[in-house]
Amino acid sequence: MTATTQQIEKAASREATDWLVLLQDDPDDVPLQDAFREWLERSPVNVAAWQAMTQASQSMDAATPVLADKWTPLLEAVRGTEQADIARTEETRFRHRQAAAMAGRMFAPVLKTRTLRNGGFKRPAMFGVVGLAVAACLVAVLAGPDFLRGLQSDYMTGTSQTRQITLEDGSTVTLAPESAITVAYSAGERTVRLLGGEAFFDVAPNPERPFRVEAEGVDTTVLGTGFDVLRNDGGVRVSVEHGRVRVDYADQGVLPVAETLGAGQSLRVDWSGAYEIVESPANHVAAWRQNQIVARYEPFGAVVDQLRRHYSGKIVVLDDELSSKPVTGVYNLADPLEALYGIARAQDAVLWQISPWLVFVSKG
Repeated sequence: MTATTQQIEKAASREATDWLVLLQDDPDDVPLQDAFREWLERSPVNVAAWQAMTQASQSMDAATPVLADKWTPLLEAVRGTEQADIARTEETRFRHRQAAAMAGRMFAPVLKTRTLRNGGFKRPAMFGVVGLAVAACLVAVLAGPDFLRGLQSDYMTGTSQTRQITLEDGSTVTLAPESAITVAYSAGERTVRLLGGEAFFDVAPNPERPFRVEAEGVDTTVLGTGFDVLRNDGGVRVSVEHGRVRVDYADQGVLPVAETLGAGQSLRVDWSGAYEIVESPANHVAAWRQNQIVARYEPFGAVVDQLRRHYSGKIVVLDDELSSKPVTGVYNLADPLEALYGIARAQDAVLWQISPWLVFVSKG
């Protein structure tokens, strides 16, 4: 059976990852260099995969580690307690066999067969204590904002999860993946604060108790309606399915926003106060409830941001120009990786799946 373009690109991406590790581990190994050049010259797809891999590697090298002052000393402590010698001769022989296998199109995973000599993983008690400390730091580094948001929230969702909540007045809130809210009801007002992510609100009418959604200073006030609020790093978007809402945003140094929206209208406001109102079919509002992304001239980066909440790994867009390109289309969130391929193809972008948990997107 003939491999598809997508399958060929995925295979080349995996091979490029292994070549990067092998070459960085022993850059002076001449047979390894020869085998690498043979692989590189075999196909333009391999060349493109290698270019994307080196670009991704350089981007990660240039990134400033978050909370490095906290976790680096602990990591060094682990390294200091584990002085295992690597059997260099056997490992080099293995790399040569691996290089020959890849050069002969007999690809196999690389980083699974290192042999450790005496004391490889001894002193388990010490490693366990330090390892737990490192793990705790890594939780704070990798999931810090989500972890803190979880502590603040009354209701939240994880990756690819949705959740419907019925509030005390009969109003319902449907949370999109990776979203969180707090709820504060009083005798004269009903307030929900969107801490992050996206939520659809179906509000029970009560003129004496206005319903208000706060999202980092952007306030949406209703009496009875169905609407969606998205909050991300770029700003806030409010979309109305039925009824009417008022959107207000006032912050120091920005022009105030005060607009009323009806069914089928959306308002996008960034943190500078710049905003636009767009028209779209009311049944496109909060399409994620039907496992869809419906994009109409939305920036590529913003669409990928929506997709990230449904993907259990990490998606990295390597180019700012690509992130700003407009995207229009309907994409299936039930298969987020396939949806990402579709979004990338529409922009002539290239997808490199480094592992089941890491995907890079670059210009074609």
